[in-house]
Amino acid sequence: MPLLSGLESPRASLEEAGPRVRALDIAIAGTRGVPARYGGFETFAAELAPRLVRRGHRVTVYCREGYVSPRRRGFRGARTVVLPRARGKHLETPVHALRSAISALRHERHEVVLLCNAACAPLVPIFRASGARVALNLDGIERLRRKWGLAGRLWYRAGERLALALADRCVADARAIAAYYREGHGRVLPVIAYGADPDARALPGAALARLGLSPGSYILQVARLEPENNALLVARAFLQVRTERKLVLVGDAPYARGEKLALERAAARDPRLVLAGAVYGRRVRELFTSAFAYVQASEVGGTHPALLQGMALSPCVVANDVPEHREVLEDAGLYYGKNDERDLARVLSRLEENASLREPLGARARALVRERYSWDEVARRYEMLFLDMLDEGTR
Repeated sequence: MPLLSGLESPRASLEEAGPRVRALDIAIAGTRGVPARYGGFETFAAELAPRLVRRGHRVTVYCREGYVSPRRRGFRGARTVVLPRARGKHLETPVHALRSAISALRHERHEVVLLCNAACAPLVPIFRASGARVALNLDGIERLRRKWGLAGRLWYRAGERLALALADRCVADARAIAAYYREGHGRVLPVIAYGADPDARALPGAALARLGLSPGSYILQVARLEPENNALLVARAFLQVRTERKLVLVGDAPYARGEKLALERAAARDPRLVLAGAVYGRRVRELFTSAFAYVQASEVGGTHPALLQGMALSPCVVANDVPEHREVLEDAGLYYGKNDERDLARVLSRLEENASLREPLGARARALVRERYSWDEVARRYEMLFLDMLDEGTR
């Protein structure tokens, strides 16, 4: 899959545009901020912002207090604006987007705002009030996450419709997500996936030492400990495998305490389960690089940055068999039946018995990342999108 599919773009010029050099004032809002200390949107912002800066643009990232220090004023060339956050899973994202929009309206004159998360769609008119054009990264189908009750699902359902109605452009991060909007809303969206860097491998160091690990001695999962990421299922499957390796679960659960408690109880019974907590930057790359295998167990979302990191850095990826994973991983990994605990145990046992399976799969996965999922190319595609939006506004 190309990073931006021209077949799915409503404007061929996104694919055909030649180099158009013009410095832009760009804002990224709707994430928790940079450096990445939470999830996929934050990784996206942390990788995209400095690359846009290197391409000659002025970039501002709106950040949330509690994830980013209020004293921080910049990140790898991008400017940061840290604003207070509302507590609570229903309010945090839209309230922070509102504060970001008001701050931009009062103090800035951004030409383009890249807004992340469909929950932020109602705030598009405020960002546009200053004359900015707004692109909205829809990511996955957020309302399907099991953490949301009825109110959350209804908000995200409304957000999908408002995003399509209010934003200058909506962007899907996977063909599967674009298909959902095409079939469910009758809209054809450009597709820009996320990226990874196979050259970011990290030698064993502090991260392994802290957890008492050695290279190849563990299987890894990196995800927030929320129900739809299935860490508990992975743990139960792993415990059925006859192995001396450990299972290292990287992530935290700010809004899914029950899942974390269940994992803590399981880890107390079996020392092979290691709850590493939230790990970022070089240390998480170290864990990816030295793992025996990486498990991508999520069931909701588009192109997951963690899956791409697993493909770029780990010897082998084992993935939940959902369309979004098939789209990215193709034949470069092993799959288990969707949310099938016994089948995951079978696949892990197969790897344990035949570790030589990993090398050709890992090589194919790294080749796919190099060919299709470069962060530099992601930045170029977004730059083309922004320029096209602004050109359209002058016609």
